[in-house]
Amino acid sequence: MALETAKDSLVLNQIISQKKDTFMVEDDCIVPDIKPDILNVISNSGMVCIYKKEIQDGKIKIDGAINTYIMYLADSEQNEVRSVNTNLDFTQMIDEPQATSNMSLEINVTLKSIESKVLNGRKVRIKAILEIESKISSNETVEYIKEVSNLKDLQLLNDSFQINSLLGSGSTKVYAKDTISIDEIDNLVEVMKTDLKIINKDTKISYNKVLIKSDLQVKMIYLTEDNRINIKDAIIPIVGFVDMPGISEEHLCDVKYEMKNVIIKPNNIEEHSVYVEAEIEVYCNTYENKELQMIQDLYSPSVNLNFSSKKVKVMQKSKTKQQVCSIREKQVIPEIGARKIYDVEVTTNIQKQSILNNRIMYDGELNLNFIFAANNNTGIDTKQIALPLNFSMDFEGVMPNTHIDTMIEINMQDFVVMPDESIDIKIDLNFTAISGEDTSISIIDEIQAEETAKENGYSMIIYFAKPNDTIWNIAKRFGSTVDDIVRVNGIENPQILQVGRQLFIPRYHG
Repeated sequence: MALETAKDSLVLNQIISQKKDTFMVEDDCIVPDIKPDILNVISNSGMVCIYKKEIQDGKIKIDGAINTYIMYLADSEQNEVRSVNTNLDFTQMIDEPQATSNMSLEINVTLKSIESKVLNGRKVRIKAILEIESKISSNETVEYIKEVSNLKDLQLLNDSFQINSLLGSGSTKVYAKDTISIDEIDNLVEVMKTDLKIINKDTKISYNKVLIKSDLQVKMIYLTEDNRINIKDAIIPIVGFVDMPGISEEHLCDVKYEMKNVIIKPNNIEEHSVYVEAEIEVYCNTYENKELQMIQDLYSPSVNLNFSSKKVKVMQKSKTKQQVCSIREKQVIPEIGARKIYDVEVTTNIQKQSILNNRIMYDGELNLNFIFAANNNTGIDTKQIALPLNFSMDFEGVMPNTHIDTMIEINMQDFVVMPDESIDIKIDLNFTAISGEDTSISIIDEIQAEETAKENGYSMIIYFAKPNDTIWNIAKRFGSTVDDIVRVNGIENPQILQVGRQLFIPRYHG
């Protein structure tokens, strides 16, 4: 007989590989002729830009650059502080045997450390360590049978699954650009250091679009003609959207920002100002949380059925939780004393992540690199300290085996030197935890009925339950039904079957 079946489909975003790699970028930097020789290096800093990323068969290729600033003590009579800005271009190939060119790639590149060594007065060797977190995924559309309509005695074993079905993926390029004014009394010689950070990230879904809103935080240290060092902070808004047909407010949205290129230069038209432009790629995946009843097994007491099934990987129960960790404390650092603090580079280092009682616990440290005025107030000095970081995030439903991806962003930092020469430290860290359970489920994609049907005779057999037996398996083995076995034997809970229990099994026979 021909069976009448109804099918449905799912778009699954399956994680193929997830790994971390580190590599070193090394190059020489030549001091421009217009600048004095280097005596020694005071401070190194940098930010990573990704020009291009691609998946090749068996490999990942990443092209980018580290935009570096080296502040140094000049070899001159005045011993002034100067700076060199250069780009360290890199191309990195990562072996990934499971990768194919039609897969999707997400990366997060972090500058773990940067150092420089003076080779001579005009040349510096720069070494930087980068960490790449890569995630390769594959989008697959799978069809499954959800209903058979023309077989009255069909027996179905269903199971309930909560699945994240991929609705769509997209990206957009946005630009954050502005002319930032400095003090009118400051005649700019050079920008000595710049930090760019994307903060206040917000996402809204509206009219088949994902609206992106955030801010680019700009922090600059610059040198004036009268050899003063000054600082400037500014905020540049970022706004964009990604077209995503079919989405609505109840859907889940995963947004990633990636810095692609940066331009920072004195404004030649408008005095006492610096032009800042950042090119940013925004990537967006949207998901629908579906609760599905899916057929896991089936049979008919009257018709011989053959079906095919396959295992597919799915992401279940994806949730996102955000919580702010506020750090408030005072530190006495004798080397700084009452001197002016120009900047503090804050980096987080999570050494342990554990889950217990619906909580995620993080243990690590905050590394603080203070850049402050030297004794003569025209120079710069640095001091590094580490603060313990212990934070607990409430997250209902997480289990010790739950997969957690955590992102930590610095929302706010403020360092004030108090009259007693202690430093009042205020830092807000935004923890974003994304939970998910990668699992495999069975789907049935084809069912066929054999032409020869079973005869409609009945018999009754006696069976004693064995270990690992279920009423479903017994009913299927003997051509009976769960309902008939439960009814005849007066079973109150079909999910509980005692080993050795005597069962009367009504069944069809051929």
